[in-house]
Amino acid sequence: MQSQENEELKVTTEEVAVKKKKREKKIRPYEPLAPARAAFYSAVLPGLGQAYTKKYWKIPIVYAAIGTGVYSYLWNNDQYNRFRDAYKRRLAGFTDEEFQNIETETLLSLQDRYRRDQELSLLITVGIYLLNIVDANVTAHLQQYNITEDLSFKPKINLNDFNAKPNYGLSLNYSF
Repeated sequence: MQSQENEELKVTTEEVAVKKKKREKKIRPYEPLAPARAAFYSAVLPGLGQAYTKKYWKIPIVYAAIGTGVYSYLWNNDQYNRFRDAYKRRLAGFTDEEFQNIETETLLSLQDRYRRDQELSLLITVGIYLLNIVDANVTAHLQQYNITEDLSFKPKINLNDFNAKPNYGLSLNYSF
């Protein structure tokens, strides 16, 4: 019995390779009102629909585009008012130091030009606002689609071993 007590107990450990589970993509349930909700949010506050669809990088682009349009409208409006006031003062018989070398017809032409540019700036800004709404709607629609590796379409080109000519093929994989 003493011989058994003197024996050492040997413990061996082995590392077992653990297979990593395939990372499954979270598939959100189909929500038919999500595109309408995203469009509504973008209509209420530009960029809010992009936040709803989690496309945060688009928000600064939306605000930069709308801000540029608003800035252009305000600048053209200031220039229009400036030349309109100068034209009215000239018709009233006053002279301006700033516009004394400019003819009356030129003042009228500049006034018309800045009015056109002002209207164009307004149209472009409204177009960008509407594009913001459409972008949020389309992004929400596209997020509803299941895009996984389970459904894949892969074109393939193999070289023939005998004559080195290409063989074309397609594979369509669908797994449940």
